[in-house]
Amino acid sequence: MTNLIKASLLIIVSLLVGCQQEKQDLASYVASVKAQQRPDIEPMPVMKAYEKFSYSASDLRSPFVKTVVEAPTDEQTTPIVDNGIHPDKNRLKEALESYSLSELQFVGTLGRDVSWALIRASDGVIHRVKVGNYMGQNHGQILSVTESELTLKEIVSDGRGAYIERESSLTIADVN
Repeated sequence: MTNLIKASLLIIVSLLVGCQQEKQDLASYVASVKAQQRPDIEPMPVMKAYEKFSYSASDLRSPFVKTVVEAPTDEQTTPIVDNGIHPDKNRLKEALESYSLSELQFVGTLGRDVSWALIRASDGVIHRVKVGNYMGQNHGQILSVTESELTLKEIVSDGRGAYIERESSLTIADVN
């Protein structure tokens, strides 16, 4: 057992001598790094002192309140005359009334006496309509159907609370 202890001590001493040699290399490296010139570091910038600001415009008028009272124009002072034109609010809406006229295309007719018109909606579905049906978002009722044109009467607001009638038409689309 003494041989085992002697061998262990011999190994420990040799390791310590090896570490001592590595320590000298480390010490010389540290000394060379310290000998190098250091770069200058800029000093921290000087912070400006906070300046208190007092808001003095709170006593002025609010920019969100009207300052000028608008006088009514001649158009606004004239009473609205009921001309008897108004859309039927109790009527059930038809399928083509959910599209504007710009989204609808007149693509053809059916029948010998041209009684049915074929209308393609923007979703690609083709609907069959006749005189008296409604289409478009302005309460447009179909007045006539020919082979090249569909005419309808729309009821639109005049902007002052009353309604007026206007004629619109769809011409046959060039289908390739």
